[in-house]
Amino acid sequence: MTKTIQWGILGPGNIAHKFAEGLRALPDAGLAAVGSRDAGRAAQFARKHGFARSHGSYQALSEDPDVDIVYVATPHPMHKAESIRCLRAGKAVLCEKPFTVNRREAEEVFQAARAANRFCMEAMWTRFLPVMGQVRQWLAEGRIGEPRMVQADFGFRAEVNEESRLFAPEYAGGGLLDVGVYCVSFASMVFGAPPDRVAGLAHLGETGVDEQGAYVLGYSGGRLAVLHSAVRTNTPQDALIMGTDGMIRVHPPFWHSRGATLTVHGREPEHAVLPMTGNGYNYQAAAAQDCMRDGRLECDIMPWEETLSIMETLDRIRAEWGLTYPMEI
Repeated sequence: MTKTIQWGILGPGNIAHKFAEGLRALPDAGLAAVGSRDAGRAAQFARKHGFARSHGSYQALSEDPDVDIVYVATPHPMHKAESIRCLRAGKAVLCEKPFTVNRREAEEVFQAARAANRFCMEAMWTRFLPVMGQVRQWLAEGRIGEPRMVQADFGFRAEVNEESRLFAPEYAGGGLLDVGVYCVSFASMVFGAPPDRVAGLAHLGETGVDEQGAYVLGYSGGRLAVLHSAVRTNTPQDALIMGTDGMIRVHPPFWHSRGATLTVHGREPEHAVLPMTGNGYNYQAAAAQDCMRDGRLECDIMPWEETLSIMETLDRIRAEWGLTYPMEI
């Protein structure tokens, strides 16, 4: 595939606006169509971002013959159904994180991708930023020795609003799936394996979602990740990797950072400043396009098995907290 990759956006919410802005930084990304259950909203989004047309249903978008890949940006509980809808219609899929509500749903999506022989990936955009490429390079070179501990947090303060998806159990609201997934994914990137132990505590608010939570992930050889997330508490949004010979700090806010500092014992710190082109959302889109042109079904930076592992870790954390969403009962 050498032609321009034509994108469709399913669900014109806040993050979809950011993604559409990112696509404009890619000369080989075509803005084909937008789909929403609200035709007027889809049309408004298409006009704002320069998409060729809009559709008043998700089904119509999935059937659009000019769309090669669909970015799924609906609320969490709709990720599975809409990703599968698009895959069965012959579209590749880039689905917002968290990929699904739980591991079982994620398995169903990847089964559909395999059956359709179509590319599919979790849209963990942080993983594709230049700074994270630098972090992976430092780790691969053994610059800090063996990574032993990871510390990461992502929290912000929102006012309680029962109508907001953040506080609605039926939308899988709360801190863990909304922003804690960044922390869990970061630890997964560093350690390259799922944890064998999980422990944690959370405050479940009046609506029943995790307003703040802390979790410790234990890995083979005694390695640890100490993570926390919140939707009612501001946190530094920091990320540290501590190794036997040094430390890497991703400059806050780590989830859209432009720099990192490498500190090796006995040496001056090494600072890496890595400006972004576009708004950062373009890097994951470019990776998806490269995979599609190469005929690959998954991307080695965010492979299927790792997304499944991350979803299982999130499941295990919620089990520690006693948190189940209505759609899982």
